[in-house]
Amino acid sequence: MLKRYLDDAACTLWKDLFSNTCRVVVTGHLGPDGDAMGSSLALAFWLKSCGCQVSVVMPNLYPDFLSWLPGADEVINAQMDSSRAATLISQADVVLCADYGCYGRNESLDAMIANSQAEIVVIDHHLNPDIQARLLISDPSACATAEIVYALLEQLSDSSHPISYDMSVCIYCGMMTDTGGFTYNSSRPEIFYIISRLLEKGIDKDRIYRNVYYNNTVERMRLMGYILNNNMVYLPEYHTAYYTLNSQEMKKYLFKKGDAEGWVNLPLEIKDTRLSISLREDTDTHSIRLSLRSVDDFPCNRMAAEFFNGGGHLNAAGGTLYCSMEEAVIKVREAIAAYESLLTSSLVTGDGKENTR
Repeated sequence: MLKRYLDDAACTLWKDLFSNTCRVVVTGHLGPDGDAMGSSLALAFWLKSCGCQVSVVMPNLYPDFLSWLPGADEVINAQMDSSRAATLISQADVVLCADYGCYGRNESLDAMIANSQAEIVVIDHHLNPDIQARLLISDPSACATAEIVYALLEQLSDSSHPISYDMSVCIYCGMMTDTGGFTYNSSRPEIFYIISRLLEKGIDKDRIYRNVYYNNTVERMRLMGYILNNNMVYLPEYHTAYYTLNSQEMKKYLFKKGDAEGWVNLPLEIKDTRLSISLREDTDTHSIRLSLRSVDDFPCNRMAAEFFNGGGHLNAAGGTLYCSMEEAVIKVREAIAAYESLLTSSLVTGDGKENTR
């Protein structure tokens, strides 16, 4: 039922790369989300069970709502401890890139990895990977990199190296967060087969959901209400919403990393809305970070690539603009207008009937 990502030759290569004396550094992308963390930690647990020496290095801090994940307390933040990250990567036999396949997302880690003598392995579900890897495992049809990781480990595991409870928790978290709690990009039967297998390992999916999504501070809740009431712009003629979040607002409400996670999905709860866009000021990079979410067949990834220097998946994408918030809003309005025909052509009503407008 599940894909077999490794043929016989690739299986042999995997075993040669990850020998029981191998030094491995598992890395995720900048701004590590639930999939980057879950995939990386699951792979780290499995490789450790095979006798490898494994470290997990992230380019910067992961969100607080992922701090409960098994193994999260051992993750190295390269932004805070660059010398340790550099040493580990320079000494590694293998660097495993989980949930990204392109350089340019990892700040200082990019150069460390590109300049290392380690073999590179990429496991990812994003489009168009371009890292020159000894072994590339890529599947854009997967709902999350964690889905690929499960299928891969099921193929590789045996009685002496089973998929453990901790691995299962991490994999489920990765799949859940990359699908918005299985509300998009998650209608394939293989996904629910994997969930059933993870449940057999004893995971509590309800607790995992609460750990991620019911982990708010009072300030985060107040900021969310403020944004929806004051900053959200709804364009009924385009069936689209967007909102802004600037540094002054973040400071006022004691914003911390991860606080805005998932908010871009909220406007999609408005009837007939097809597209939601968030614009958040990033003072560290003097940029505006954009997240796009859509329903049905609206191509977020196309819009992100064309207008926002980004990309992603059909219903979930992102990008970056190096300009003021006011200029970014103008660009967003331009993009929405350019995609008017796709935003208004075919809508599905609440009764399941298609309206052509």
